[in-house]
Amino acid sequence: MYEQGIAVIGLGYIGLPTCAAIAAHRIGVVGVDVNPRTVDAINRGEAPIVEPDLDQAVEGAVASGFLRASTEVPEADVFLLAVPTPFADGHKPDLSFVEAATHSIAPRLRGGEVVILESTSPPGTTRRISEWLSELRPDLTFPHQSDTPDVHLAHCPERVLPGRIMIEIVANDRVVGGLTPSCAEAAAELYRVFCKGEIVLTDATTAEMVKLTENAFRDVNIAFANELANVCGVLDLNVWEVISHANRHPRVNILSPGPGVGGHCIAVDPWFIVAAAPDQSKLIQTARSINDDRPMAVVQNVIDATSGLAAPVVACLGLAFKADIDDLRESPARQVVKSLAQVEGLQVLAVEPHVEELPDDLAALENVELSSAESALERADVVVLLVDHTSFRSIPASALGNRPVIDTRGLWR
Repeated sequence: MYEQGIAVIGLGYIGLPTCAAIAAHRIGVVGVDVNPRTVDAINRGEAPIVEPDLDQAVEGAVASGFLRASTEVPEADVFLLAVPTPFADGHKPDLSFVEAATHSIAPRLRGGEVVILESTSPPGTTRRISEWLSELRPDLTFPHQSDTPDVHLAHCPERVLPGRIMIEIVANDRVVGGLTPSCAEAAAELYRVFCKGEIVLTDATTAEMVKLTENAFRDVNIAFANELANVCGVLDLNVWEVISHANRHPRVNILSPGPGVGGHCIAVDPWFIVAAAPDQSKLIQTARSINDDRPMAVVQNVIDATSGLAAPVVACLGLAFKADIDDLRESPARQVVKSLAQVEGLQVLAVEPHVEELPDDLAALENVELSSAESALERADVVVLLVDHTSFRSIPASALGNRPVIDTRGLWR
């Protein structure tokens, strides 16, 4: 089985762990990425991203000979696409990376392959890949043309939590949606190799909508918590205490508020539903607006706390979009820091233990400095906790002194 091996296009937070998980079962995997530095690091047995247990998994897979990385797409039995799907202006889906990946695999098809889209995508994207491939390879038949295609296409969205990817990529149930039933079954064969969770088969568009629904559900619930935080701020109440007491009700489980919603999933995917059915998704749009506005509410709290201070120094603890990772994509913490840097006379000390340098947009700002937690706490007039990294949890409340503290995660509540 899989004599030609598996090709995974995109070696980010999903593609690389998937490579390692498959290679652990002694199946040859070639990970493909456009970034030569990423490719070189993996071929040295190094994981270029921060994720528990990924380093060891990549090192072992490369050493055993079952994983290598390349900038060129090889021939393979299965092509798995794990590329970004951001949104463009107006929150419209941007499928340019998916289309580029489709173009890259088209010359390698010879008939008999399975193409699986793992990238979270708007409904209908898998069919569009089939249509793109048919235009590029008119010598082959594809599932939108025939129930017995030369190449099978399916969608299987990832559903893992950063910080637990190497556990959940194996343990979680998977929804596999094919453009035809035979496409779904062909794709499911691969996931049965390395997944211990249940493999559920459906059609491709349903699978695409399932992942969007999961993330929109979480976004709506986080928006409720963030709105509560805004309300409690006006009423001078401790939102953490309110939520804690409310959650004693047997049928209430309110999530924790924060500085906003980040990452490439929850902050992005609900807009794909909105784009598909704008008039029927009012609640989802409202939730997105609440969560998108939350960082500026935090910024205003900081401005209020620094009122009357000459040349105030603000320590912002955390830049990642969640705890104990180095992923800064769509991070509300990053947005807070960038917005504070626009305040005249204010110096920002950004503390992010999982990166070695500031991202370009922050590094270009004269009044933003990457700092250690120890140095920042010594110098700051105001402390803002934006991410509840484990390393921050060891900071005792006594170390904060009497200066203003804005704790968006309830770490010191």
